[in-house]
Amino acid sequence: MREITTISVAELHEMSTAMFEPIVKGVVDVKRRIVVLDAGLHADEELYLLENGSDQSDLWGINLWPEKYGTCEFVEFDSMINLRPGQDNRSRGVENAATRQAICEIVAEKVSG
Repeated sequence: MREITTISVAELHEMSTAMFEPIVKGVVDVKRRIVVLDAGLHADEELYLLENGSDQSDLWGINLWPEKYGTCEFVEFDSMINLRPGQDNRSRGVENAATRQAICEIVAEKVSG
């Protein structure tokens, strides 16, 4: 698991080889614009960020599909940590369009082809 400043798609491909599907799990802190990648569980990445100053309400779990880089399917919003009825998020996805957009912008800043 690591906090990234930048990462290439090639590095994401390498990370994805350890997963059962060709994905890389990640958690994004939308307020602090931090991305943590490469853990078996989103909850592990979430815990890392919480222990390092993030607020729960700012953390969202995602999956990156390296082979889909450059398409709208590159970022998948699907994580158990996203279930937050208190924030009007009643699914494993990210229901708020502005939050999804912020996540995509942060990921785009960090990932290069």
